[in-house]
Amino acid sequence: MNALLSTRSLRKSYGDLDAVRGVDLDVEAGEIVGLLGANGAGKTTFMRCALGILAPSGGTSLLFGRPPSRLGRARIGYVPQGRGLYPDLTPRENAQFSAAAYGVRAGTDGSALAEGSPVDSYPRRLVRELPLGLQRRVAFDIALPHGPQLLVLDEPTSGVGPLESAELWEVIGRQAAAGIGVLVTTHTMNEAVQCDRLAVMVDGLIAAEGTEADIIAGATVVTVEAADWQAAFDRLVQAGLLVSLAGRGVRVLGAAPEQVLTALDGLPAAIGTAPVTLDERMALLAQ
Repeated sequence: MNALLSTRSLRKSYGDLDAVRGVDLDVEAGEIVGLLGANGAGKTTFMRCALGILAPSGGTSLLFGRPPSRLGRARIGYVPQGRGLYPDLTPRENAQFSAAAYGVRAGTDGSALAEGSPVDSYPRRLVRELPLGLQRRVAFDIALPHGPQLLVLDEPTSGVGPLESAELWEVIGRQAAAGIGVLVTTHTMNEAVQCDRLAVMVDGLIAAEGTEADIIAGATVVTVEAADWQAAFDRLVQAGLLVSLAGRGVRVLGAAPEQVLTALDGLPAAIGTAPVTLDERMALLAQ
């Protein structure tokens, strides 16, 4: 099967800063690929280079089997991190402008928009007057009417409430089920698990790729159960270990049980091991 988007050794440098360092990634029709990583990992720069919006410093990107071009980008729905809306227009005016840019007539009934779209719910309000969550939903909805074959979504739910986020992901799932490929960046683990495949980006590189099960396979944390869990936590932190809390249980990343016992310095505690969560695996990869 030919990938809708395919990059090989894609690089982008700004002087001495290597923002993207040789990324290979494919997005197929009908799959949701989640691009995970901390702020500054290179996710947005990679997306822009992959689409030809930003000139890469090296490597290749193919959009529908060809180098990125205006014609190729006409077949995608792109929602940038900054939403890409005109703040002094209404949502409907933004939709009409976007539709015209893609050569699509935007009907006044909103029939070409996603079910439940807020585009026509605020006919007299300018985009800049809407809450951030509604702005993001408008940006997403107006990326759909021209019938894109690929959706590229950069943090589409940032600043959006849980209900609105769930509704948006329901639309994303419907688009993928209809055969549209989706590349989406997210920081949220309950969104990441809705992706068919994940790519974890660290310092401009893909550090791990696959399903959630693939990425966490074989990795463990040391668990610490102590009556004085606060003292246990403090001693482990003071020893320079990477520590998190799960209720009153302490979890230590990237350390052997012997290291944990040494750091506890005689404090009574039960030591064990457990599989890592996706969040914890990302923290380990970023070390």
